[in-house]
Formats: sequence, C-alpha cells, structure tokens
Amino acid sequence: MRAATAVVTRTVPVICNCGAGGGHSRQALDRLRDAFAEAGIEAEVATPPPGGSLREVAQGLLKERPAVLVAAGGDGTVSAVADLVRGTDTALGVLPMGTLNHFAKDLGIPLDAVEAARVIARGRRASVDVGEVNGRAFINNASLGLYPGLVLHRDRQQRRLRRSKRAAMLWATLAVLQRPPYLDLRLELDGRIRSCVAPFVFIGNNEYSLEGFDIGTRERLNGGKLNVYTAPRSSAGGLIRLALRAIFGRLRQAEDFIHASARSLRVASRKRRLLVATDGEIQPMQTPLEFRVLPRALEVIVP
Repeated sequence: MRAATAVVTRTVPVICNCGAGGGHSRQALDRLRDAFAEAGIEAEVATPPPGGSLREVAQGLLKERPAVLVAAGGDGTVSAVADLVRGTDTALGVLPMGTLNHFAKDLGIPLDAVEAARVIARGRRASVDVGEVNGRAFINNASLGLYPGLVLHRDRQQRRLRRSKRAAMLWATLAVLQRPPYLDLRLELDGRIRSCVAPFVFIGNNEYSLEGFDIGTRERLNGGKLNVYTAPRSSAGGLIRLALRAIFGRLRQAEDFIHASARSLRVASRKRRLLVATDGEIQPMQTPLEFRVLPRALEVIVP
C-alpha cells in the first residue's frame, strides 16, 4: 500500500452509526468523543436522524471536502462511507465499533477506540482496492446464495421470535443448510466462461486466507484482483466437509471447490434479479451482475 505524509489535523468530521455492535446512542457518542479527546483531536460527530440515511449525512459532510472523514461503526457503516469517499481527495478514517470489524483488522487498525483515534490523528494515508458490483462498492466481499439467505432467515428470527443476533444466526444456519439454495449461473472471469450450479458464490476484494487459524483474513488489500470462490453442486453435507477441510488446512485439495482470481466478473442468470450481500448488507440487483476491482481507489488512514 502506498504510504504518504502523516495526517495532521486538530478537528475531524465523524459519521457514527451508534447502533453498530449493539451500542446505545448517548453512551456510544460520549465514548467516541472521549476517545478522540484522548488522542488530542476534536471529533465533530454527525449521526443520521430518525428515519434518515447514513449516506445522506456522509454526502453532506463531503461537501466541505475534509481531508479525512471518519466512519465510526461496523463494516457496513465503513463500507457505506467508503463508497462515497472513494475517488475523492478525502481519506477514510476507521473507528471500529462493530461486531466483526474485518476491514479494520486486515489493515492493522486497533479495535480499541482510543488507539484507533490515535491512528486517525497520527497515521498515514495508504491506497487500497475497492470492489464494485453494479456500481455499488464493497471493501470486504460480496456473495450470492447461501449468505444472503442466512441473513434473511436471521432477521426473521430476530423480528418474530426476538432472539439474539447470535442465536438467530445459529437457527438460520440450520434452516438454510437443510435446503441449500442452488444458483444456475454463468460466470465470466476476464473473458473465461464457466457454467455452474452452486449454493454460493463468494467474491473477495483481494485474496482471503481459507485455511487454518488465519481463515477469513487478507494479507493485502492492494493486489488489484477479485478472488472468486464457489463449490458447484455441494449438498449440506458437502458444505460441512468443506468447512472441516478449511479448519484442517486441506480446502484447496477439495475437488468440489473452485478458486479463481480476475479483475472483472460477470454473473449471468435466468433470474432477472438476485439477492447480493455486499459487506453484509443485502439487496436485490438486476442481472447480469457486473463485478470489477478498482485498484487503489480508496485512501485510508492506517498505522
């Protein structure tokens, strides 16, 4: 990742999704301001009004062309702000407040709020890649099939049965594995065409570690490639076997697992729309789906 001069500023605009990670509005805002104060800078915090859009708030802040715009929240919040910041002169600051915080972890940004604020105050700019599908950016990954189905089932469990997020995800996983979705797709990777019927297609912004203790992490975010993973015709038992292979470091040896890298991916389907998860956010998208990588399109403040 390209290094640049350190970021020196006394005041930074911060857009906060106070619901990320189960936080409560006033307490989260107080902790946020205190973290920046300990780092020696002042946070001008903006939050979406009731029923308002985080993207609209971010767009308003970007009109002032700040040197840095901080996203305080989980990966979904960071991704939404990154989608607006990419391609501008404004750098993205990340203050992790979510449950998983994959993007922050892969960039070495501390999960402690005060330490993350210090990175924003004293860190450097680095250029990282952004993935895109039908014009919508993603910083971590996009997926079709299994994961969007899991999220829909999970949300129903939470709404109807008032289960916790973790418990709802467990029950949703069991429900989806009983009847895995099968997508009949044509994948075109940099002009190479492959037809497949698969329960999932996972598209990573750069390459993910798929085996051992580092599973789900990325060594770099500036490799300039999308990495595509799928397992044609895998049953519920086949998916479980793939998971066990990953744990024991033997996933790449599986005959029913495909991994390819490309700068672009076109996904064609008989269906007019497919559910797509981008950094955990689910939305229907018109087919064909056009994926591409935008090399070094996003400036981020890193340690």
